[in-house]
Amino acid sequence: MKAVILAGGKGTRLSSFTKEIPKPMIKVGNKSVLEHQILLLKKYGFSEVIILVNYLKKSIIDYFSDGTKFGLKISYFEEPKPLGTVGGLKEIENILNDDFLLLYGDVMINMDLQRLINFHKNKNSELTLVVHPNDHPYDSDLLDINSNERITHFFPKPHSNNNYLRNLVNAGAYIISPTIFKYLKKGKKADFGKDIFPAIYDKVRMFAYNTTEYLKDMGTPERLKEVTRALNNYQIKNASYELKQKAIFLDRDGVLNKNISLIHKPEDLILYDFTAKAIKKINKSVYKAILVTNQPVIARNLCTVEELEYIHKKLETELGKKNAKLDAIYYCPHHPDKGYPEENKKYKIECYCRKPKPGMLIDASNIFNIDLKKSFMIGDSERDIIAGKNAGCRTIGLKSGNAMKNSIVKPDYIFNNLLEAVEFILSLQLN
Repeated sequence: MKAVILAGGKGTRLSSFTKEIPKPMIKVGNKSVLEHQILLLKKYGFSEVIILVNYLKKSIIDYFSDGTKFGLKISYFEEPKPLGTVGGLKEIENILNDDFLLLYGDVMINMDLQRLINFHKNKNSELTLVVHPNDHPYDSDLLDINSNERITHFFPKPHSNNNYLRNLVNAGAYIISPTIFKYLKKGKKADFGKDIFPAIYDKVRMFAYNTTEYLKDMGTPERLKEVTRALNNYQIKNASYELKQKAIFLDRDGVLNKNISLIHKPEDLILYDFTAKAIKKINKSVYKAILVTNQPVIARNLCTVEELEYIHKKLETELGKKNAKLDAIYYCPHHPDKGYPEENKKYKIECYCRKPKPGMLIDASNIFNIDLKKSFMIGDSERDIIAGKNAGCRTIGLKSGNAMKNSIVKPDYIFNNLLEAVEFILSLQLN
């Protein structure tokens, strides 16, 4: 598979850095962002890279040359004029006869590219977008997917204040089939995220590969500092699913939000004042923040799956406003007790996912390659603690919410609230 890197932009938001070098040549650590990308491609077996250049192209071409010193073949296409993320690609259509990987040259990235390729092939996808939650969804272009990971909607910024959206962001890495070229116009400046994808998602087989691995653009001074910090504290190095990950699993009601019984309306989900601060601390650590919650409101027929997911969109939106994010949300819609006239019989079953069973934690561990023994489960009830123990996690009980009422099983630790628990975890030196 060939790789194409878009490296022709001026980087106006980083003008203090880009007067003499193009944005992809700005260093993060002792290497440029572009070199980090080239080395990642080499690691995963890519042998041919095409770099689209324009602004201050000489520094890129002089440094990387034909790619010999990096162990792969590098060639260049010079855009005659800036053509956005689309126009230059259309110009090299004749040499892209098979599926190819496309990267933005200003994105710092560390991910298991083989997993991405396998996902693309298994879905028989024509266009696969790498997506992830980020800590600023309010000023990001968002999208939504169905249960099969197929993309169903795009929501370009700015977003309406009257609507809650999933924190699912285009991360700037794609696997593209040549069939896409019929939707691109030669010589026309256009952007994939704003112009092309929203216009064709219902015309091609377009899927989202949702990952918590490291992809972040360094296109502003603030984000460049953040990427540099993440490199220095090994957050980038440890982010790839090729390595075992750690997680902090979180119950929802009584842990993140006030413990109102059987929440089935968005207005009833009210976050604690400390919740965003605690989640943000997890986000800046080596741990994933993963929600695992029993939601029998579905089985009880108090709301639909879509309505529950809208409540979770509110959760993601409210956290995003304070620069915090959940890496994943798992919920169990089932309840075993049958025989009520108003029940949704489809979900009145014995399942593997309802806590105290560890199904949701195990599912997450398989997707994210999580080392459960080095992870934590935080909850406010006995079933949370048992689920964590059954999964092999360390467990923390909270005095918020149900406050471990009538629990016989003891957690490993007890704290007043989520923030205290997170601060304790991050103070530990765990191998």
